[in-house]
Amino acid sequence: MITTLQILHWIAGLVILAEALNKLERTHPLSPGLTHRQRLVDLLKVVAWTLLALGGGAAVAAPLLLVLGVQSGQLLLLRLENPMLAETAVLLGFGVLIVRTRVKEDVPIARKRRTGDPA
Repeated sequence: MITTLQILHWIAGLVILAEALNKLERTHPLSPGLTHRQRLVDLLKVVAWTLLALGGGAAVAAPLLLVLGVQSGQLLLLRLENPMLAETAVLLGFGVLIVRTRVKEDVPIARKRRTGDPA
């Protein structure tokens, strides 16, 4: 039976996976002309988003693998059980931050009204 916790875990994993893949596609730590500091910052960004992509991908893949009949003991690095509250909370936290950033970026800046413009 699918619980609310499992659904939230899967949705948060999907949001994180999508954003991580988007960020990884746009990050180029080996580009010519970068300073050592810029290259280090980009490499750290790649490491962080790669780890988030792995976590998000595992959250998305685990229920699908269970439906396909894969047993928990068959995969060494992936636990195919119900998600714990702590795991779901962390994924939801990152997912909400990602969505918040996207909403914040898309909100247009209010223009000042000129004198005489209707309200």
